[in-house]
Amino acid sequence: MPKGFTEQERTYIKRRLMEEAEKCLTQFGARKTTVDELVKRVNIPKGTFYLFYESKELLLFEVISAFQTELQMDMLNRLKEFNDQITSEELTGLLFELYKRVESSFLYQFITTGDLELLMRKLPEEVVKAHAEEDDFSLEQLLAMLPVKKTENSKTFSAALRAIFLSMLHKREIGEEVFEEALRMMIRGIVIQMMECDTL
Repeated sequence: MPKGFTEQERTYIKRRLMEEAEKCLTQFGARKTTVDELVKRVNIPKGTFYLFYESKELLLFEVISAFQTELQMDMLNRLKEFNDQITSEELTGLLFELYKRVESSFLYQFITTGDLELLMRKLPEEVVKAHAEEDDFSLEQLLAMLPVKKTENSKTFSAALRAIFLSMLHKREIGEEVFEEALRMMIRGIVIQMMECDTL
C-alpha cells in the first residue's frame, strides 16, 4: 500500500485514477491514454501514480474488472428477485440485457477497437489467468442460483458465454441487421443447456 498517505487519501487517489481512466478510455482509447494525462487530471505527481499501479495497463484492467464486477453483481441481484423460479426465457432476457449494457458502455469501444486484445497481451500472465478463474467462479455463483444440470462443467458454460461476448467483435461480418436476433438465439441455446428443466 502506498506510504505517506492516509487511508482516506489512498482511497480518494485510487478512486480518482479509476474515474479518469474510464473517461480517458472512452475519449481516447487505451493506446492514447497516457500516465501523463491521468496524473494531470487527478492532479498528482507522476511518481505517485507508480505507488498505486506498476503500469497504465494494470490500472485500465482494474477499471474493466470493476465494471465487470458491477455487471455481475447486478445480474446476481436480479436473479435473486426470481427466488429460484426463473425460466429459460427470463434468463435469456437477463443475459441479453447484460450484453446490451456492455454495448452501450466504454467497454464495447474498447473491445471493438482491438484495445482489449492489446491490453491483455501486455498484462502479466498471472493476472490474465486469475481473471479467467474469477470469471469461472462468478459463473459458478450464477449456476448455483439456477436449476442447472449438475453433470455440466461450469467452465465450459463460462467459455461459451465469453465466446458470445466476443462475437460483438464481428457484428459487421455476422450482419448488423440480424446481429441482435442472432445474439439472443445463441444466448438462448446456452441457457437451454444450462437449465435442468429444459431440453434441446
